[in-house]
Amino acid sequence: MKIASAQLEVTVGDITGNFKKHLAWIDLAIENQVDLIVFPEMSLTGYCREEGRDLVIEPTNPIIWKLKKIAAAHDIIIVVGAPLEIDNSLYIGAYILMPNGKTKVYTKQFLHEGEGEFYSSSFDYNPRIELKEEVVQFAICADIVEEQHAVNAKENACSIYVASIFYSKGGITEGHEQLRKFAKAYSMKVLMSNFSGEVWGVRAGGKSGFWDKDGNLISEMGVNGEGLLLAEKDGETWTARQVKEKEEEVL
Repeated sequence: MKIASAQLEVTVGDITGNFKKHLAWIDLAIENQVDLIVFPEMSLTGYCREEGRDLVIEPTNPIIWKLKKIAAAHDIIIVVGAPLEIDNSLYIGAYILMPNGKTKVYTKQFLHEGEGEFYSSSFDYNPRIELKEEVVQFAICADIVEEQHAVNAKENACSIYVASIFYSKGGITEGHEQLRKFAKAYSMKVLMSNFSGEVWGVRAGGKSGFWDKDGNLISEMGVNGEGLLLAEKDGETWTARQVKEKEEEVL
């Protein structure tokens, strides 16, 4: 079993350009026979607040259809982020494109200060994914600040906690510590994906990482640069490594 987090730089609002980067890293994940790949918070649009309503990506968007086809053709779960509109409410969400052609949605449950002016929160969209004897549940950014989020995941028998975040260079150490504590306290592997570069006028912290169920950081990306962090299970042992391409190939 292999799972991967993508660390990438995006331009807020440049959905076409951001999508091309997603495709490059998804292709690399497929080459490495990955079962699940996750991208950062609002990865397709870049993190946004007041622009969110204008950058909503609907389930019928050609980008989502393309990702669905890739997921089905290559037996891979693809997790991408964007503003979502459900029943006239706006959410910070993630599309989870399944190999069987189905699309699941996760919405951020706990919002950062200031996000509530533009987005709603909901506990209604919280899929539980079974993958090769593991149970996967999802989190988006501020969700990882709330202990209850991890408690709820564990009560759902979660064994792999997958977090899409946007943490700054100044805040990523705190984010790492929180995820380490969740992994150890609730005996869950943790896979995290963060941005690098500048996003929404803030320097992103990178350091996408993977922790084992004892809270040990197995591998992390650097603060800067793009790439895949690939975690692999062999028996009961997990290892992790970084996989990169040359910048000109990614772009």
